[in-house]
Amino acid sequence: MNKTVLVIGYGNDLRSDDAIGQRVAEIIASQHLLNVKSLTVHQLTPELAEALVSVDLVIFVDACLTSETSDVQVKSLLPTATNFLAGHTGDPQALLALTKAIYGHCPKAWWLIVPGENFELGDRLSPIAENGVAIALEKIADLIQKNAHDYLLAPNPFQPNQ
Repeated sequence: MNKTVLVIGYGNDLRSDDAIGQRVAEIIASQHLLNVKSLTVHQLTPELAEALVSVDLVIFVDACLTSETSDVQVKSLLPTATNFLAGHTGDPQALLALTKAIYGHCPKAWWLIVPGENFELGDRLSPIAENGVAIALEKIADLIQKNAHDYLLAPNPFQPNQ
């Protein structure tokens, strides 16, 4: 049985480093990996629950201010009923809870939080954000390998050809 992975990168691509999640998801999509899909969205909305029901592993990727952390964080997620998914305030745990409530299925989930420093209007990532994207791709490859070795065709498919 082939396992499936979904990477959801979210944030505002018009606000510089807030586009980190979307950039990561775009890079993953460009790799055309077997059983690994990605979505780029501005925010987590209830409609995404349908996409989660058919996957075994979901990885959420979002940006945060460097004042919150200077490292890429990786957090295991479980659904929580205490959070609500409503427009701009949705979070991954609330989306997982909604998926479980509606479909009776909740995939294994991880949340990557990548630091950025510039959230002003713009379409370029700062050097800190670019570095965070590279680290996030490595961490995603590690998560996929640790959770199911049959997801990947190569040790790290996100590394540029050398």
